[in-house]
Amino acid sequence: MAAQLGSPFLLMLVWVLAGLFSVMGALVFAELGAMMPVTGGIYAYFRYMFGDFIAFLYGWAAFSVINTAAVAAIAYVCAQYADYFLSLPRFSESVELSFRLHIPAIGDLYPLQNFGIKALAALLVIGLTWLNYVSVKAGSAFQSISTLAKVLVIGALVVGIFSSPAGSFSHFSHSYNTPDAAGLIGAVVVAMTGAFFAYDGWINISFMAGEIQQPQRNIPRSLLLGMLVCIGIYLLVNLAYLYALPIEKMASSQLVAADAITVAMGPTGAAIVAAMIIICTLGAVNGNLMATCRVTYAMGQDRIFAPWAGRTHSRFQSPGNALWLHAIWTCLYIFTGSFDMLADMFVFVTWIAYGAGAAGIFLLRRREPNRERPYRIIGYPVVPFLYIAFTAFYLVITIWNDVNNYLQHRQPVINSLLGLFITALGVPLFYYYRRKNKKRMP
Repeated sequence: MAAQLGSPFLLMLVWVLAGLFSVMGALVFAELGAMMPVTGGIYAYFRYMFGDFIAFLYGWAAFSVINTAAVAAIAYVCAQYADYFLSLPRFSESVELSFRLHIPAIGDLYPLQNFGIKALAALLVIGLTWLNYVSVKAGSAFQSISTLAKVLVIGALVVGIFSSPAGSFSHFSHSYNTPDAAGLIGAVVVAMTGAFFAYDGWINISFMAGEIQQPQRNIPRSLLLGMLVCIGIYLLVNLAYLYALPIEKMASSQLVAADAITVAMGPTGAAIVAAMIIICTLGAVNGNLMATCRVTYAMGQDRIFAPWAGRTHSRFQSPGNALWLHAIWTCLYIFTGSFDMLADMFVFVTWIAYGAGAAGIFLLRRREPNRERPYRIIGYPVVPFLYIAFTAFYLVITIWNDVNNYLQHRQPVINSLLGLFITALGVPLFYYYRRKNKKRMP
């Protein structure tokens, strides 16, 4: 984000704007979640609003792109920070580039790049999947502990950096290589993808709505409060980074948190913060694994996807098949993708679903005007309309940027189109399972 924008003011502005639009999304899905507190989240909402086809496409995208790519990207970050201590092995550049998977009109994948980091990331996914597989309570307990640890980590990071005399408030006004007027919109949109990736996860509570006590009250409350807390945390963290590092140093850093704490506290501090980031990302991987497989699980139970994905383990009472299916697909992403590719692809496809959810609000308000709504969107109809308009703008500019960057050899893959291509593979799958289910009927 710093490399795209080159300005502390623009960097903080992007975090605020991305937070504002994420809050709008939380408002939209707070109404849907309070109306339909069932396990499956967006998949369940889409099935009710748009029917089986759109619901299946979302469910397939959630499995094949959104949720698995997100977990793969977070696990990749965790392994990157672990590499600070482990010095994981990697192949030479010539070997890394020797094995290439080419996707026509989309780009090239290099599975051997950063192989040691990728292998560790895959092991983390497999280990946490096993934990959630054998015990739902153990996975939940790990999440509670890791969440508390994350709060302490972030607080220690911010206080530690701002307490150091090595930083400077002059960094807040120092800019470098800022984009010109022609490139500003594209730079802001690309940077917002990073912020959206960081903020995302707020929707996860809706996937487990059927397992939440008093969902009509707790879903809207957790969505709104959670988003506001996250915005405050990310603003504080980025201000701390800017205090320690000028914007050009942030732009060139591979591990910004570790580099910032090195300035503030020396090499020992860098080791401490690297360990802290590992704790944070482990919790994020676990939370996403635990929640997101519920979409695939719900599709299996509804028999519009492989029925075995909807089976509950007889002994552990966990959605075991769905968990392992997600783990396998996530590991494939880890070995074939980079962090930037995974994050961009995940955010792009996610925002298609978010925009469709906002459109569904208008549909339900017209179709069922008298239905009980325990929570109503603040600012309706302006808020969902603005959200849809921004989503359309964001998606168009993202595709334009991706194609342009690919043609200028700045990235090896058109990330947004790869996400769309994988999502489109769900169309023949839908008709396959529909025909298969019809044959089962007497």
